[in-house]
Amino acid sequence: MKVLLHGCNGRMGQVLVRLISEASDMEIVCGVDSFPEKLKNDFPVYSTLEKVTEDVDILIDFSNHSCIRDIIKFGRLKELPLIICTTGFTPDERELMLDASALIPIFNSANMSIGVNILMSLVKQAAKSLSEGFDIEIIEKHHNQKLDSPSGTALMIADAINNTLEDKHNYVYGRHSKTEKRTKKEIGIHAIRGGSIVGEHQVIFAGGGEVIEINHSALSRDVFGYGAIAAGRFMINRKPGMYNMDDVLKKGSV
Repeated sequence: MKVLLHGCNGRMGQVLVRLISEASDMEIVCGVDSFPEKLKNDFPVYSTLEKVTEDVDILIDFSNHSCIRDIIKFGRLKELPLIICTTGFTPDERELMLDASALIPIFNSANMSIGVNILMSLVKQAAKSLSEGFDIEIIEKHHNQKLDSPSGTALMIADAINNTLEDKHNYVYGRHSKTEKRTKKEIGIHAIRGGSIVGEHQVIFAGGGEVIEINHSALSRDVFGYGAIAAGRFMINRKPGMYNMDDVLKKGSV
């Protein structure tokens, strides 16, 4: 499988470079990065997708949400599966992905960790059973260089819970300056930024006499790389459409 790695010189890009070099069925044949000369790689690195001349089977993106228009344009031109591992998309950018998925297969997940996506299943199950009498709070922790807040994963968890509860809850982002009691129809979302925390997500179901917590901690960025590789293998020869990690897990492609 020939891979074009978009954002190859970033932190996650270099994780993918290392992990794919250890895979027997994948090879990075070229990369694209805003700073192509930043690092020395064993493959050509271009400053834009327009300069790519290699034949590739898939594109894996770990760059910035602002690049999505160029990525989709390239994917449509080459009829490539796209594995979009970036977060922070605007509603318009998400709509752009959805529209393009009618023509090419597109994978997108706010978190590429297999464990986080298992956590998603657990919190939906918990929400069904604990919808009455339990308050729901989400706490996410990341390193001090992360740009978006709250994290895309925290929002993904909140959306999964809210969809399970028929979208009856409102999101409350922190409680600074709030002077009224917490309502039963809200999901609290809180962000912590500090040090080199890779990523931690905690979902709290707090009842009158007990508390249930579902947690996930990423101990290294490798977990996101392994998820991207699993998604890449899954996406080969897929029909046009929008895919996510649930589809990968259902097919046992991990």
